[in-house]
Amino acid sequence: MENKEVLNTLNDIKEMMERSSKFKAVSGLSIIIVGILASLVSAYIYFFLGDYSINTPAKWRTTIIVALCLLVIAFTIVFVMAYLKAKRHSLRFTMDMTMRRLLINFFIPMIAGGLLCAALLLQQHYGLVSSITLIFYGLALINSSNFSYPALRYLGYAELALGLIDCFLVNYALLTWFLGFGVFHIFFGIIFLLKYERSK
Repeated sequence: MENKEVLNTLNDIKEMMERSSKFKAVSGLSIIIVGILASLVSAYIYFFLGDYSINTPAKWRTTIIVALCLLVIAFTIVFVMAYLKAKRHSLRFTMDMTMRRLLINFFIPMIAGGLLCAALLLQQHYGLVSSITLIFYGLALINSSNFSYPALRYLGYAELALGLIDCFLVNYALLTWFLGFGVFHIFFGIIFLLKYERSK
């Protein structure tokens, strides 16, 4: 009995440490919504531009403006829905060490990738911009998954792999963005909901 009690105590301590070192307020529904919005935006840009290629300054200006608007909306949705989930399930939602580590590990690859893309666009080297966005977004997810749900790294691996594949494709930037930021998010969000939130 004593050994069993010791094991139970150790398991309780382990769970408490896990909860205190991980940000668990990520909402699967927000991931799905972001995927749907990204899919709709990709479709809009496709019909606006007329094809999958984004190979002129004018096309890139339009795409960047729409993409930045989507980015702001997506982060707002993820933040608000994480807050609501935290409030609903009594989860931690404060700017503590865990939250800071999560944000730092996510935004360092994102900022680095964004600056690299900006440099390429200014020099009118358009070919690998779509690949770089997917690769660095994948790295950001992998990097930050250590401080949230470990399953997020699988979405990161998928984005990273798609970005590397996109390096070898020509004139399919919009299609790979549709797959990476749209379809992958919807598919992963559904799995996330079923695995982590169905019983809650």
